[in-house]
Amino acid sequence: MVASAIEASTTLPLLHIADVVAGAAGRLGAQRLGLLGTRPVMEGRYYHDRLGSHGFEVIAPEVADREFVHRLIFEELTRGQSTQASRTAFTDIIGKLDAAGAEAVVLGCTEFGLLVKQSDVPETPLLDTTGLYIEAIVKEALAA
Repeated sequence: MVASAIEASTTLPLLHIADVVAGAAGRLGAQRLGLLGTRPVMEGRYYHDRLGSHGFEVIAPEVADREFVHRLIFEELTRGQSTQASRTAFTDIIGKLDAAGAEAVVLGCTEFGLLVKQSDVPETPLLDTTGLYIEAIVKEALAA
């Protein structure tokens, strides 16, 4: 959320997570991305603006679904818990984003990998920010 301030105050390169997501989405050929995460991720400008600067349109779930996802993160996933009902509701929200035109869905929370896998929603490409970011960091480190 403070990437711009960091970039402005140093000459060191910054590997921005939304840039990594943009690269992965571009390789898929997706232009319209659904976004799931905490309330600040889904409602704030952090991902929306940075992905928008790469030419992507970002859509978030409806208000009730955003509330559900936010609660799911803090009341279940961060506690190492999840239920089949939560998994079903979460994949239903992914389906709604797909129906709204999302060509891929950004899983913008580290805990989402504990809840859903690509095989759970084979019709909708998932962009797991955790895995994508780790891969990008390792690639950058090895290139240095």
